[in-house]
Amino acid sequence: MQKLFDEVNSLDKRCYEKFLLSEDLLMEQAASSMALYISENYSFCKSILIICGSGNNGADGIALARLLHTKFDVKLYLFLSVKSEMAKLQLQRVQALGINVVNKLSNADIIVDCIFGTGLNKPLIKNYENLINTLNSYESIKIACDIPSGINTLGQVESTAFKANVTITMGALKTSLFSDVAKDYIGKIVVANLGIQRNLYEIDSNKYFLDESDMNLPFRNKKNSHKGSFGHLNVVAGCKKGAGIIAANAAFNFGAGLVSVVCHENLDLPYHIMQTHFVSENCTAIAIGMGLGKYETEEIRKILNKKVPKIIDADLFYDKLICEVLEQDVVLTPHPKEFVSLLKLCKIAEISVEELQNNRFLYVGKFCKKYPNVVLLLKGANVIISQNDKLYVNSFGSAVLSKGGSGDVLSGLIGSLLAQGYKSLDATITASLAHAIASENYSKNNYSLTPLDLIEEIKKL
Repeated sequence: MQKLFDEVNSLDKRCYEKFLLSEDLLMEQAASSMALYISENYSFCKSILIICGSGNNGADGIALARLLHTKFDVKLYLFLSVKSEMAKLQLQRVQALGINVVNKLSNADIIVDCIFGTGLNKPLIKNYENLINTLNSYESIKIACDIPSGINTLGQVESTAFKANVTITMGALKTSLFSDVAKDYIGKIVVANLGIQRNLYEIDSNKYFLDESDMNLPFRNKKNSHKGSFGHLNVVAGCKKGAGIIAANAAFNFGAGLVSVVCHENLDLPYHIMQTHFVSENCTAIAIGMGLGKYETEEIRKILNKKVPKIIDADLFYDKLICEVLEQDVVLTPHPKEFVSLLKLCKIAEISVEELQNNRFLYVGKFCKKYPNVVLLLKGANVIISQNDKLYVNSFGSAVLSKGGSGDVLSGLIGSLLAQGYKSLDATITASLAHAIASENYSKNNYSLTPLDLIEEIKKL
């Protein structure tokens, strides 16, 4: 996993003070990193348009123009007069080389956005909106310096933003790159080296970006074993019984030794899934909430109070009964609308889904501060997983998962790992990564994924 930071100005300042690196040196390294990436990946291109703002993000772009001069047909466009001292210095350097500073936009093979960096903290004025919309209309390879212009410090897009194929971000990963809204703008993320190794540039953080290597699949290494060695998951089925059956099937295919569906009605289950009318005495984990619908409160309360790990999803996030288990070691997997309801029930906040989506990290932090034992997984374009003061982002996955039943598969995967003895946080991280990466591996039309397709892809990991 990689560290995430809400801001990096303090990290830059630390480089000046501790490592005796100057602002000029860091900027030269930033520009060099961008130039190297462009030269190595787009050598087939001939022309490059670099659009610069008046501050240090613009200065990075001006330095980039100097480094790519003669390798490409470089056109440097200064949207406003330069203001920062570094921008003024970099402009003097390109002028000494006679680099083409243009006063009119025109298309190019590559467009580099150096208008605003991660420090944007106010809405775009109209002329910036028009500029960005014009750049987005060009059919070019688009690269953003640090962050696509129009995305603010919280990862919000108030009107428009530059749509990059690649974002080359400076020094370290920033949380603003991983809002749900930002996912349609950032493209591939590359971290630029600023003159020292990244592990020296970075300091401690409580936020992390998950890599595929953080997925710890439940491979069976013990030879002397039986089905009971790998846990017994109980999946509570409700009114929409298909949800529970999907979760049970996913759990069985993810390594649980036994899976039972708890339901008072007789169900037509796959041959490998058992049924019980009450929670099994020997169950090692419970998955509950998927398709639960209307239920008898005391019976559900009894299940929730059973002393085994639990994954809770869906309908229970609308019932104050959920508040009775939040001191336990449980995993919660709400989507945004369900999380808004949960925040209200817990008296943390009364907000709209839109307000949540604009401040996902903020409200996840508030919830986990109040309930430090809970592992929370907030679904979205970028999945956020958090426990206590630690937060993890899973940015794998895509729109193929936007289908009914995908969340039930995830619940089954987490429940399976809980039943097999994984700690709640580890189970949630591994299941979430498996769920998302399997969806990316799906090779058919991206609108056609079914829960069974997803389970088949998970079996191939």
